[in-house]
Amino acid sequence: MFGLIGPLAFSRAILTLNMDADALFMQMAMEEGRTAAAAGEVPGGARIVLDGRVLARSGNRTIRDCDPTAHAEIIVIREASRLLRNYRMPGTTLYVTIEPCCMCAGAIIQARIPRLVYGADDPKGGAARSCFEVLTSPSLNHQVEVTPGVLPSECAAILQSFFAARR
Repeated sequence: MFGLIGPLAFSRAILTLNMDADALFMQMAMEEGRTAAAAGEVPGGARIVLDGRVLARSGNRTIRDCDPTAHAEIIVIREASRLLRNYRMPGTTLYVTIEPCCMCAGAIIQARIPRLVYGADDPKGGAARSCFEVLTSPSLNHQVEVTPGVLPSECAAILQSFFAARR
Protein backbone atom coordinates (compact mmCIF):
# COMPACT_ATOMS: atom_id res chain seq x y z
CA MET A 1 0.00 0.00 0.00
CA PHE A 2 2.77 2.45 0.87
CA GLY A 3 5.39 1.00 -1.47
CA LEU A 4 8.92 1.06 -0.14
CA ILE A 5 8.14 3.06 2.99
CA GLY A 6 5.92 2.21 5.93
CA PRO A 7 2.86 4.18 7.00
CA LEU A 8 4.71 6.15 9.69
CA ALA A 9 7.46 7.22 7.28
CA PHE A 10 4.79 8.09 4.72
CA SER A 11 2.97 10.29 7.26
CA ARG A 12 6.22 12.04 8.18
CA ALA A 13 7.01 12.64 4.50
CA ILE A 14 3.59 14.24 3.96
CA LEU A 15 3.98 16.33 7.11
CA THR A 16 7.41 17.52 5.93
CA LEU A 17 6.01 18.45 2.50
CA ASN A 18 3.18 20.42 4.12
CA MET A 19 5.59 22.19 6.48
CA ASP A 20 7.91 23.07 3.61
CA ALA A 21 5.00 24.37 1.51
CA ASP A 22 3.67 26.36 4.47
CA ALA A 23 7.07 27.98 5.02
CA LEU A 24 7.38 28.81 1.31
CA PHE A 25 3.95 30.44 1.08
CA MET A 26 4.54 32.25 4.37
CA GLN A 27 7.75 33.72 2.96
CA MET A 28 5.70 34.93 0.01
CA ALA A 29 3.15 36.50 2.38
CA MET A 30 6.04 38.19 4.18
CA GLU A 31 7.06 39.78 0.86
CA GLU A 32 3.59 41.33 0.69
CA GLY A 33 3.99 42.61 4.24
CA ARG A 34 7.33 44.21 3.41
CA THR A 35 5.80 45.88 0.35
CA ALA A 36 2.98 47.23 2.52
CA ALA A 37 5.51 48.55 5.05
CA ALA A 38 7.43 50.33 2.30
CA ALA A 39 4.16 52.08 1.40
CA GLY A 40 3.64 53.17 5.02
CA GLU A 41 1.02 50.52 5.79
CA VAL A 42 1.08 48.17 8.76
CA PRO A 43 3.08 45.29 7.26
CA GLY A 44 0.48 42.52 7.13
CA GLY A 45 0.71 40.27 4.10
CA ALA A 46 -1.52 37.51 2.74
CA ARG A 47 -1.80 34.97 -0.03
CA ILE A 48 -4.57 32.53 -0.91
CA VAL A 49 -3.44 29.24 -2.40
CA LEU A 50 -5.40 26.55 -4.22
CA ASP A 51 -3.74 23.31 -5.32
CA GLY A 52 -0.27 24.79 -4.87
CA ARG A 53 -1.07 27.88 -6.97
CA VAL A 54 -1.32 31.40 -5.61
CA LEU A 55 -4.74 32.84 -6.47
CA ALA A 56 -4.37 36.22 -4.82
CA ARG A 57 -1.78 38.22 -2.91
CA SER A 58 -1.76 41.52 -1.10
CA GLY A 59 -0.52 43.55 1.79
CA ASN A 60 -2.57 45.86 3.97
CA ARG A 61 -3.99 48.86 2.09
CA THR A 62 -6.09 50.68 4.67
CA ILE A 63 -4.25 53.98 4.28
CA ARG A 64 -3.87 53.83 0.50
CA ASP A 65 -7.51 52.91 -0.05
CA CYS A 66 -8.87 55.06 2.84
CA ASP A 67 -10.70 51.90 3.85
CA PRO A 68 -10.57 50.43 7.35
CA THR A 69 -11.59 47.04 5.91
CA ALA A 70 -8.65 46.88 3.47
CA HIS A 71 -6.69 44.36 5.51
CA ALA A 72 -4.58 41.98 3.43
CA GLU A 73 -6.92 39.06 4.22
CA ILE A 74 -10.01 40.92 2.99
CA ILE A 75 -8.29 42.03 -0.20
CA VAL A 76 -7.13 38.52 -1.13
CA ILE A 77 -10.51 37.00 -0.28
CA ARG A 78 -12.20 39.50 -2.61
CA GLU A 79 -9.72 38.85 -5.42
CA ALA A 80 -9.82 35.07 -5.08
CA SER A 81 -13.64 35.16 -5.06
CA ARG A 82 -13.60 37.08 -8.33
CA LEU A 83 -11.14 34.66 -9.90
CA LEU A 84 -13.06 31.60 -8.72
CA ARG A 85 -16.40 33.25 -9.55
CA ASN A 86 -17.61 32.00 -6.21
CA TYR A 87 -17.93 33.57 -2.78
CA ARG A 88 -17.06 30.19 -1.27
CA MET A 89 -13.50 28.93 -1.44
CA PRO A 90 -13.32 25.20 -0.70
CA GLY A 91 -9.88 23.66 -0.96
CA THR A 92 -8.02 26.90 -0.38
CA THR A 93 -5.46 27.85 2.23
CA LEU A 94 -5.03 31.41 3.44
CA TYR A 95 -1.51 32.41 4.52
CA VAL A 96 -1.15 35.56 6.62
CA THR A 97 1.81 37.01 8.47
CA ILE A 98 -0.13 37.93 11.61
CA GLU A 99 -3.09 36.34 13.33
CA PRO A 100 -6.31 37.66 11.78
CA CYS A 101 -8.55 40.14 13.61
CA CYS A 102 -12.26 39.53 14.25
CA MET A 103 -13.28 41.21 11.00
CA CYS A 104 -10.94 39.06 8.94
CA ALA A 105 -11.89 35.91 10.87
CA GLY A 106 -15.52 36.61 10.02
CA ALA A 107 -14.65 36.96 6.33
CA ILE A 108 -12.68 33.70 6.43
CA ILE A 109 -15.73 31.93 7.86
CA GLN A 110 -18.12 33.51 5.34
CA ALA A 111 -15.82 32.45 2.49
CA ARG A 112 -15.66 28.92 3.93
CA ILE A 113 -11.89 28.89 3.68
CA PRO A 114 -10.98 25.52 5.19
CA ARG A 115 -7.44 26.28 6.34
CA LEU A 116 -5.56 29.25 7.76
CA VAL A 117 -1.80 29.39 8.27
CA TYR A 118 -0.40 32.38 10.08
CA GLY A 119 2.96 33.55 11.36
CA ALA A 120 2.90 35.72 14.48
CA ASP A 121 0.25 35.80 17.20
CA ASP A 122 -1.55 39.11 17.77
CA PRO A 123 -1.98 39.37 21.54
CA LYS A 124 -3.96 42.62 21.23
CA GLY A 125 -6.53 41.57 18.65
CA GLY A 126 -6.01 38.06 17.30
CA ALA A 127 -9.22 36.14 16.62
CA ALA A 128 -7.73 32.67 16.05
CA ARG A 129 -6.42 32.02 19.55
CA SER A 130 -4.75 35.03 21.22
CA CYS A 131 -7.79 37.13 22.22
CA PHE A 132 -10.67 35.20 20.69
CA GLU A 133 -11.19 31.77 19.13
CA VAL A 134 -13.61 32.73 16.39
CA LEU A 135 -12.31 30.37 13.71
CA THR A 136 -12.77 27.20 15.73
CA SER A 137 -15.94 28.10 17.64
CA PRO A 138 -18.33 25.15 17.68
CA SER A 139 -21.21 27.66 17.80
CA LEU A 140 -20.56 28.70 14.20
CA ASN A 141 -21.56 26.84 11.04
CA HIS A 142 -17.97 26.62 9.77
CA GLN A 143 -14.73 25.91 11.58
CA VAL A 144 -11.30 26.51 10.14
CA GLU A 145 -8.22 24.34 10.51
CA VAL A 146 -5.69 26.75 12.00
CA THR A 147 -1.92 26.28 11.75
CA PRO A 148 -0.29 28.99 13.88
CA GLY A 149 3.35 29.86 14.27
CA VAL A 150 4.82 29.35 10.80
CA LEU A 151 7.98 31.48 10.73
CA PRO A 152 6.67 33.43 13.74
CA SER A 153 9.87 35.25 14.67
CA GLU A 154 10.43 36.39 11.08
CA CYS A 155 6.84 37.64 10.78
CA ALA A 156 7.03 39.39 14.16
CA ALA A 157 10.35 41.01 13.24
CA ILE A 158 8.76 42.72 10.22
CA LEU A 159 6.09 44.24 12.46
CA GLN A 160 8.53 45.16 15.22
CA SER A 161 10.93 46.94 12.89
CA PHE A 162 8.03 48.81 11.26
CA PHE A 163 6.74 50.12 14.59
CA ALA A 164 10.24 50.78 15.96
CA ALA A 165 10.92 53.06 12.99
CA ARG A 166 7.73 55.01 13.77
CA ARG A 167 8.72 55.79 17.39
